[in-house]
Amino acid sequence: MCIDYKRLHHVQICIPKGTEKTAREFYIQILKFVEIEKPEVLKKNGGFWLRAADIEYHVGIEDSIVPGKRHPAFEIYNLSDAKTHLEKHNISIQQETPIKGFERFSFRDPFQNRIEFISRTETPGL
Repeated sequence: MCIDYKRLHHVQICIPKGTEKTAREFYIQILKFVEIEKPEVLKKNGGFWLRAADIEYHVGIEDSIVPGKRHPAFEIYNLSDAKTHLEKHNISIQQETPIKGFERFSFRDPFQNRIEFISRTETPGL
């Protein structure tokens, strides 16, 4: 079984509560990232999402920085097959909060780094 990677979908970082203004100034004003709409269901968590080229950069809020929250997300074509493949290797799958237009899950590498696999379920703009 081969995992059919499409692209790096996003990277998430975390910042302390109360620092969103400083983070927006840095990423938008200095680095020239573009702010994009965060899914309504995730807005309650705080933070904001950005885009640079075709890569999303998600800025999350935490009271204290917790290892494992920051992670890469790989967009793949065969999410179900990849999940089955990982489970065959005794890798525990963590279901994620549903986002309209996507299916996704995460898992940990042997060092407890979080990795997300995500797949589009509908064509953008429809």
